[in-house]
Amino acid sequence: MSHQASLEPWVHQLSQILPLDHSELEQVLAYNSSLPKEEAAKHLGDLLGDDAKSAQFISEFNSRNDGDAAHQLATLNNADTKDPHAVQPPPPAPADHETGYHIPGDTKDTSDSKNGGAAPPSYAPPAYAPPPGQPPKAGAANHRAHTNPVIEASHVRARDEQKMQQALMNLQYQYGIYNSDIEPEHDVDYPCGCAIHRYKAMKWGRYGVQEMWSKAVKYPGEHSYNDNQNNTIFSRNPYMFRVVSPYGYGYNQRATYWGSAPKPIASYHAQNIHQTIDLNNRLNKEAQAEIDGKEPKHSIWNDDAVEVALSKLNMSEKSNGDRKASLINGDRKTPLANGTDEKAAVRPQLTSTDSTNSAAAKKSSKLSSFRKSIGIKTSDERVVAKAEKAGSKGQGLRDSILAEEDGRWPDEQWRYIVAVYQDKVGMANMIADLRARKPTQYLHLLRAGYFEPIPVAWASQASNPLKFSIEAAAGWRGITPAWRGYEDTAEERLYWVLNHRVGSVGMRMKPDFISEMNMARARMESAVEPPPSYFDAQDTCHIQHTSEGYSKQVLPSPFRAFDKPETASDDTMVLLDVSGSMDFDPVRPVYDQYMVTKWVKSTQPKNKDVAKAIVRRFTDAMAHHDHQSSGYDLTTFSDRATYIGTVNHKNLDQMWRNVRLGGGTRVMTGWQKVKELHFQKHSESATYHPIYGWQAGPSTPMLRLLLLLDGEATDMDEFELDLLGLSWAHVTIFLIGVDGCPHHHRHANELQRISDVNHHVSFVDAQGNTPERFVTHELLKRHLGYDITMTEFQEMEELPAYTE
Repeated sequence: MSHQASLEPWVHQLSQILPLDHSELEQVLAYNSSLPKEEAAKHLGDLLGDDAKSAQFISEFNSRNDGDAAHQLATLNNADTKDPHAVQPPPPAPADHETGYHIPGDTKDTSDSKNGGAAPPSYAPPAYAPPPGQPPKAGAANHRAHTNPVIEASHVRARDEQKMQQALMNLQYQYGIYNSDIEPEHDVDYPCGCAIHRYKAMKWGRYGVQEMWSKAVKYPGEHSYNDNQNNTIFSRNPYMFRVVSPYGYGYNQRATYWGSAPKPIASYHAQNIHQTIDLNNRLNKEAQAEIDGKEPKHSIWNDDAVEVALSKLNMSEKSNGDRKASLINGDRKTPLANGTDEKAAVRPQLTSTDSTNSAAAKKSSKLSSFRKSIGIKTSDERVVAKAEKAGSKGQGLRDSILAEEDGRWPDEQWRYIVAVYQDKVGMANMIADLRARKPTQYLHLLRAGYFEPIPVAWASQASNPLKFSIEAAAGWRGITPAWRGYEDTAEERLYWVLNHRVGSVGMRMKPDFISEMNMARARMESAVEPPPSYFDAQDTCHIQHTSEGYSKQVLPSPFRAFDKPETASDDTMVLLDVSGSMDFDPVRPVYDQYMVTKWVKSTQPKNKDVAKAIVRRFTDAMAHHDHQSSGYDLTTFSDRATYIGTVNHKNLDQMWRNVRLGGGTRVMTGWQKVKELHFQKHSESATYHPIYGWQAGPSTPMLRLLLLLDGEATDMDEFELDLLGLSWAHVTIFLIGVDGCPHHHRHANELQRISDVNHHVSFVDAQGNTPERFVTHELLKRHLGYDITMTEFQEMEELPAYTE
């Protein structure tokens, strides 16, 4: 019987309990079949819950014929190794410059030898580059299915995550709430048919999904909770009674009229933020300390851990026994403080007790028998049992890690790509240390994909495991022990990587909201008049006469070269944000403390007009610099990416007519399109992986990208994460902002933090009426990788000679 056919009855039964697709249910059962019985039962229990129907299914599934289960697993493994679509490694070849480091996870070690130390077993990536692959055909199965509790919970959560986020944004807009952390509240507790209660009903309907997610990501000993106001007595929510509502106390009585929604109060909102930040910090510290304390005390990679613990116990007992024997036999003659020797001091005591030794021995024997009869263990037996329990737990943890590593990285090419990624990001040594010293946390992060590149398929998905909201007060958890305070799982992973890279000094903490606002306002106050030598009457703000003069600008730091300067083989492209805000009339928020109360219009050109002017000036200067008369590839993005074509001075206006504005801001869609274009040109020097996409080779030319943004993309953290693992791309970001807008400066500060730790990313920003020549000069310095003098810049500004 085939693997799929033998699992089919169980898939049907499981579908009555777990609402997943047929293929996903097959993955769940196939993965469960590969686990030991006890761990398999625990895995299904965490996934399904403890109700009677789930318990019956778990019992029946785990008590099925063992031979049939083994046959299913063997069939699955054989099918995986014979996958015609899998990319197979070539025969061994001479090593290249990309090898020489190790990543954990080899489960193929068939030797019976002991490790003999604390170092974990690891495998080396192959001493050759992975084979060139081809892009997958539509509908083809390109890799064997792998699943775990986090993956399964992610599938379920992703189904309506984007829908819930959009519903909240619509509700906030409807009720005039402009802070993303404030949810509208109703004036009555009982449900009615209003938009607020319809949204709350959607939240209540997701409590099952939330519980499933919490079980998948929480650490041992932690408890899940939610924000259900009707369950206050038994709630484990630490925020419920410790953080004030932004609406204050008794807000139900302050509605402007019956049936309307109350308005948040700025002072209570500020108090809410302060209390939340303090509680987040305290709970994060406690959670990290608790899981650190629960890590195994002995190395799980040492097969003799139990024997070592017991030998220490035996050595201690032997030492005590030898000392007693030496005292009895008079072997030691160490002088005591009073001048007598130890032998003489002990003899009288021994003499006085010799007569009772026989009776004491009998009494001890009877007492020992009585203790055993009622199940009381001696201290030595308790120590032995504890050591054996710890060893068994460590063995199970090690087996889980090895099984997860083998499932995630099934062949040499997979492991090679993961090793390169860890090395490029600068985490290889830290990950190895985490695996050896903190295996519980290692397994947790491993299941969430922290140690490998971001799958390319995620870029086009409306929701993926890097787009999940983190809401500490509502109980929506992150992945790491200190997850509270992050906006989403991408931001959490980004800062975890930044804190664990080579060269990280101390903890690079994400600034809390109050710190972000204070830094944004300080940056805004540092703006000065731009250098007058860059004045140009043809700037967009002067042509449109929006207001007189340039806006004050925050001048970028003096240019410092980190990457190699541009070479003739480098590939320059332009990626343009065309989200709906590009065509909006520019507005800036008005704050009452930390709460936005309204928006006011700003007198400056629309962002789309400034972007077009910068693209024109930039491409003209680049054409004059590298004599590229054909132009440069232009790609746009919003909710989806569109390749516009090759633009130059002669056809820019015509090509611009193909630019369509509207939609959200998802930079990863455009970034994936740009990478595809780049590797289509240079496919002979690169390789393709079905999950991680194109991988640059040693001779792949550098991609130099100019990215134009008018605000923070919803997946900006995901984009920054992806760039950390790449050495073949340099991205220069131009951030367009509204004059006097703290939101713009918050984003600029974040980009500055990323630029400080990733020298493949640089950025320039401008607000209000923009001095376009000044901006273009600064962008060119960073794009080309060297300090361009004013004289050279003026030469680059001259229109290039185009040939037909």
